Amino acid sequence: MQHQILATAHKQGAGFPSFHFSLFSRLLWHNVVRFLFYTEVMPLFDASPLSLIVFDLDGTLIDSRRDLAQSVNAMLKQYGRHELPEPVIATYIGDGAGMLVRRALGDPSGDATDEAFVEEALNYFLDYYRIHKLDYTTVYDGVFPALETIRTAYPALPMAVLTNKPVKPSRDICAHFGLDRFFFQNYGGNSFHTKKPDPHGLETLIREASQASSGFTTEPITPQQTVMVGDSEVDILTARNTGAWSIGCTFGLSPHTLEAAPPDALAHTPLEWLTVLGLS
Repeated sequence: MQHQILATAHKQGAGFPSFHFSLFSRLLWHNVVRFLFYTEVMPLFDASPLSLIVFDLDGTLIDSRRDLAQSVNAMLKQYGRHELPEPVIATYIGDGAGMLVRRALGDPSGDATDEAFVEEALNYFLDYYRIHKLDYTTVYDGVFPALETIRTAYPALPMAVLTNKPVKPSRDICAHFGLDRFFFQNYGGNSFHTKKPDPHGLETLIREASQASSGFTTEPITPQQTVMVGDSEVDILTARNTGAWSIGCTFGLSPHTLEAAPPDALAHTPLEWLTVLGLS
């Protein structure tokens, strides 16, 4: 029915905006599409075959948007560039610190001088963010109750963090908020030779969880028993590339990218993870 409504509006020219619209208009249109197609949160599967849950960090467990944006703008100011609006910087997050800085600089590429500049700017950003990473960052409402419910229902179920953020600030932030007690492992964008959406990180966690979860399952954990939870297409593609399930978080930093890579299920709040996982 919803598809029919959109199809009718398109024929009448009454529902689809011009392709030449602003960032604000694009984000608004993405919200309309999400409302029309993804308002009902449905269970993904019974939790009984679930053997591993892996979470993204920024935009999934924590709202780090302001600290990341201010660190990017501090870097831009340092090098005489114009600062960027926070909503714009938020669209650059998800592929690691290097890509965040590169995008903020306008994606310079070319000779070795350009690459040296990007590397210098990245180091400045990382140094600044290391100091200011907890100025405004918070854990999303509902994250702790959701994780507690999962842990209570399945005390031995392994859970982990897989982020493209550098591993040290990722672990420091989780330890600061007390999130680390839920996770047997926390890997970052510099933990391996590749980043998400390459499957290597998630595949490594599946192997490690199989070795560490003898109290939960006697068989090796498979991708089909694994779910990746994240707010961007990077997380969804990571799950796809591994053969795992995926839950997209529409409350995060990059939900607009989920349209390009639809997840197996959507959650509009952290507590809705429980519905998707069949725990509520």
